[in-house]
Amino acid sequence: MNRLSSTASIRARQRPRLQTLLQWFDGQASAGKEGCRKIDWFRAVPFILMHAACLCVIWVGVSPVAIAVAMGLYAVRMFALTGFYHRYFSHRTFRTSRTVQFAFAVIGAACVQRGPLWWAAHHRHHHRHADTALDPHSPTVHGFLWSHAGWFLTPEAFKTDLSRVPDFQVYPELRWLDRFDTAIPVALAVALFALGALLHRFAPTLGTSAWQMLVWGFFVSTVVLFHATVTINSLAHRFGQRRFATRDNSRNNPWLALITFGEGWHNNHHFYPGSARQGFRWWEIDLTWYGLRLLAALGLVWDLKPVPAWVTRKAEH
Repeated sequence: MNRLSSTASIRARQRPRLQTLLQWFDGQASAGKEGCRKIDWFRAVPFILMHAACLCVIWVGVSPVAIAVAMGLYAVRMFALTGFYHRYFSHRTFRTSRTVQFAFAVIGAACVQRGPLWWAAHHRHHHRHADTALDPHSPTVHGFLWSHAGWFLTPEAFKTDLSRVPDFQVYPELRWLDRFDTAIPVALAVALFALGALLHRFAPTLGTSAWQMLVWGFFVSTVVLFHATVTINSLAHRFGQRRFATRDNSRNNPWLALITFGEGWHNNHHFYPGSARQGFRWWEIDLTWYGLRLLAALGLVWDLKPVPAWVTRKAEH
């Protein structure tokens, strides 16, 4: 009887760990415990290992082609995040076809910042409760480290609240991508490893290799991309200028706007989030806006919502 009881006890202790392990691959397995705002360190292991993998640059070395691939993937994926995860999925600031919608959702998933439904659901919640106790990544309420890299590692944040994205949860391909969001980053990592191996064999003068391409093209590029993205949570609500008197602490920061392709014009965005453009003035560099204009010229997106005249006039005062 005692042996049976002991076995049952061991299984009961192992079940939460197995459940957490499953969450690494299946987003639908997320517990989503309401009010649980402590970091689940076991669930955070992949996030920690991604950072540790960047140290492998010591052993794999560096080459111009590896740096070029890392920078190219940073740019393409940053545009997918800012243009589609943010301005399209979160705010519906333009329209596009179902094919283009899915294509950029896939590229966005390659950023390792979860699926498009998860991202949009949390961002819409952020706008409703910006810089209040209900905002999970407000630096003014929860502090810098939590807003930068703590809040999304909690059981409460793992869950995708589909009620916040009723307009997009009707697409089965987006629900699949949201559930199995790790599939795309794994595929990208494998592709980069294979590319490095091919270049090492057929173009040895480039000085790259499979492991070097994986480390620089995937791990370094992805980690830099992540930290650049979340500066909008942790820094753009603390440092910069306030053109508009919003109910939150959002600020315009030109340096953050450069590394995030226009997201640093954050006070502009919080005052009027319905525009596809976040750099409201001509000199406010907004690379994502320029990219969306190019896609519009190619007929891939349309109905880009502009900055209304009344917003421009208000900014002049």
